[in-house]
Amino acid sequence: MLRAHDITCLVDVRSFPSSRKHPQWNQSAITEALPSDIGYRWIRQLGGRRHTPKGVPSENGGWRVKAFRDYADHMAGEEFAAGLRELLELAEEGRPVIMCSEAVPWRCHRRLITDALLVAGVEVVHIMSRTASKPAALNELARVRDGRLTYPPPD
Repeated sequence: MLRAHDITCLVDVRSFPSSRKHPQWNQSAITEALPSDIGYRWIRQLGGRRHTPKGVPSENGGWRVKAFRDYADHMAGEEFAAGLRELLELAEEGRPVIMCSEAVPWRCHRRLITDALLVAGVEVVHIMSRTASKPAALNELARVRDGRLTYPPPD
């Protein structure tokens, strides 16, 4: 499927690039299974499972799901910015694809990474199958002011 979409690098955006339940998704198994012309990169800084400490205010109250709100809070920090820069460099060199444990992007933090890429001016496409893809669109909750991406509560 990756070759069918001219992918040059598989970018792993899981916090922990392994799985006890599905060992075929362990980092070592993935790198061994990839064709030699497709690279692999784990960008830990873009990993999910982030937690905003209690009492810390959030500009991302538009997300009802705490995991997405917490990840959006993480996106405001330098760690995320460094990971995004690394991903943008890969996009300048080739055609990367991001992967996580969740199959569909709308149930995964990849949807927020997608928003950050769109705000940075990158064309993002969701690969649905070997023959199908669809252009990504900025999430309806997203607001951009002075280059900053937030998800405020609706008015």
